[in-house]
Amino acid sequence: MHSLDPDRWESLWRRLFTAGDPTPVYRQLQALYAEPARYYHNASHIVDCLREFDSPLVTAADPGALELALWFHDAIYDPKANDNEARSSALARACIADAGGAIDLSERVRGLILATKAHDPGCSADAPWMIDIDLSIFGRSEAEFDAYDSAIRAEYSWVGEPVFRERRAQILEEFLARPRIFTTAPFRTKYETTARANLRRSIATLRPPNH
Repeated sequence: MHSLDPDRWESLWRRLFTAGDPTPVYRQLQALYAEPARYYHNASHIVDCLREFDSPLVTAADPGALELALWFHDAIYDPKANDNEARSSALARACIADAGGAIDLSERVRGLILATKAHDPGCSADAPWMIDIDLSIFGRSEAEFDAYDSAIRAEYSWVGEPVFRERRAQILEEFLARPRIFTTAPFRTKYETTARANLRRSIATLRPPNH
């Protein structure tokens, strides 16, 4: 598993805030993303998202808010809960407040994190970037996508196989049914075709021909 970069976190903190100590928050995030039940929604996912964020493809209106949202967006993750994004955004807002951050920054970060729940790109100017970065795994190589698929199954190991197969297939079919999986033109050009191929392949595995 890749580790979060404390120097990168401190640099972001110093750019956005004039007060507070970044180290305790970094350690809190590090501990949350290292929880043993996280097979995909862990530090490696955040590092991967930040790598996508660093791409010249991304031209965010507020890069500081977007990067901060990426750090926090899966901070709270319980596969049995349906309020992870709300709790993650609440944690981000509390940390921003403690650091003396502006209210409008807090609201932008909150909106970006919540956008990852319904994958709604219309909720803020940078929501399309946030969502496309989060979903970029769909458009990776077969090996990377298959590793992601396996990690998701491990996070839901408590769900019986027939139920998991049906529900997972439904979720992937919903993405496949969209006119566009990726909202931004750069991500669509880079990932859309491969993403659709990966989703079709996964659905075929979940629902074999004799299903």
